Amino acid sequence: MLRFLTAGESHGRALVVIVEGMPAGLLVTAEDIQRGLARRRLGFGRGPRMRFEADEVSLVGGIRHGRTLGSPIAIEIANTEWPKWETEMSPAPGLPSKILTQPRPGHADLSGMLKYGLNDARDVLERASARETAARVAAGTLAKLLLAQIGVDVLSHIIQIGPERAGPGPLPTVAQLLRADDSEVRSCDPGAGERMIATVKAAAKVGDSLGGVAEVIAWGVPVGLGSHVHWDRKLDALLAQALMSIQAIKAVEIGDGAGLAGLRGSEAHDAIRLADGGDGEDTAGLLGGGYVRDTHHAGGIEGGISTGAPIVARVSMKPLATLNRPTLGTVDVVSKESTVSFKERTDVTAVPAMGVVAETMVALVLASEALRKFGGDSVDEFRRNRRGYLAALGETPSAAGPVADG
Repeated sequence: MLRFLTAGESHGRALVVIVEGMPAGLLVTAEDIQRGLARRRLGFGRGPRMRFEADEVSLVGGIRHGRTLGSPIAIEIANTEWPKWETEMSPAPGLPSKILTQPRPGHADLSGMLKYGLNDARDVLERASARETAARVAAGTLAKLLLAQIGVDVLSHIIQIGPERAGPGPLPTVAQLLRADDSEVRSCDPGAGERMIATVKAAAKVGDSLGGVAEVIAWGVPVGLGSHVHWDRKLDALLAQALMSIQAIKAVEIGDGAGLAGLRGSEAHDAIRLADGGDGEDTAGLLGGGYVRDTHHAGGIEGGISTGAPIVARVSMKPLATLNRPTLGTVDVVSKESTVSFKERTDVTAVPAMGVVAETMVALVLASEALRKFGGDSVDEFRRNRRGYLAALGETPSAAGPVADG
């Protein structure tokens, strides 16, 4: 199983992540991490920080000559703006130049101040900031590289920003999802993407913010990840916790999610059939033993166990709590007077970036459960065990994904 721990503040010296449980022999470079972090900075509606902030990655431990060692991996992401914040965020004894006493509704400010007995919202917001997700993306990049060894691709696209939503249609293929980054809002629907951009521009004009929905799809996930036997090993529960932990996320759906509640049972479930082996057989829903699902209502998970069909999760983000024109009422925690919340640098929307973060959280869960299922202290052993499992199901390794087992 994989474990990871992040540390650091938004404007601190650096973010740090430690990943434990990664098998030996996985090829990793700092450039791999940099590419993942660059995707996190994508998206129309981001603030100026994304234009001048760079992520300086250092592989501190657990990797030698481009390969993991099986020991804990430590990654540091330096804050290139640290010289501007060194006095304000110094760990040495002293006082800040300004104390923030007007907590923002919708943020962790007030609850965190009350919980920890603090009088400065910066003591809370620096850690509650979504900047922390850069460390998660670094960890998730490792998980994606491991999953690629068994033919699993985890990608996302944006299906809604504000009121604008992409139309219904079949699940995007891996090739289509790989092109999502070409869109300014990471949408696979060009028409919907244009409408999303227009609504972001309209919100920006009045200093407001927008939320939205990302859809994460994992192709090539083998049947049998997760378990039905314990509440805390159900795959959909693990995914929900991981995705809900992302800053500003308020809802997670697996498959058709809440929409299933309004259907009859005869409409809500994914019928099972045997693959007929004919020309053009769609193997996207191929399960162990040659079973096929032609629909994806369950999102690739039944009873807490992956079915072998694509895993689909939709993640809903609320509008950001910091507004470019603060209008939300609050109370100054010192004077107790009514006022408006303070302003930090902010985005109009971070939904396109949230999709990238959601990918990494899904990848971390799937990689952990794949390691639980297949085991292995090295990548070669991990892949070998997966081959044996597929053989027991009557499959060939090529049926489970695009990566060849050497």
